Amino acid sequence: MDATTRKRLEAAGWRTGTVAELLGLTPAESAFIEMKLALARTVRTLRERRHLSQDQAAAALGSSQSRISKIEAADRSVSLDLLVRFALDLGATRRDVAEALLGSSVSVKRVPAKREPAGRRPDRSRPPTVRAAKARTIAPPAPCVTP
Repeated sequence: MDATTRKRLEAAGWRTGTVAELLGLTPAESAFIEMKLALARTVRTLRERRHLSQDQAAAALGSSQSRISKIEAADRSVSLDLLVRFALDLGATRRDVAEALLGSSVSVKRVPAKREPAGRRPDRSRPPTVRAAKARTIAPPAPCVTP
């Protein structure tokens, strides 16, 4: 909302704020909702990039069109597990899912696996390390107007 509109509404007695403020969400609840929305956008983007309708995606994933619609809308009945599983089933990598959760756009490109030099076997006794994500700026939530 631009500053002029905001001032005009406030002069008329309206209050402006964020959706989180309106609903009284905690930071954890806001983060959870943003994660679900990001994964839902990722699933939709992946489906559209594969030129699949919701019906075609449902058939390929063993689900129904209405379930795909709910997934893409981040319906409250859809779990994070299901969002991640469908994103992976549509071709996302773990990196794509992580980037969606961090707020960057979906790259959806395959990166060749890192090959070990001949004669060397990877040390599987230690868990793989995770590189720290670069700091990203996150846009503030959209303002919400209440009377």
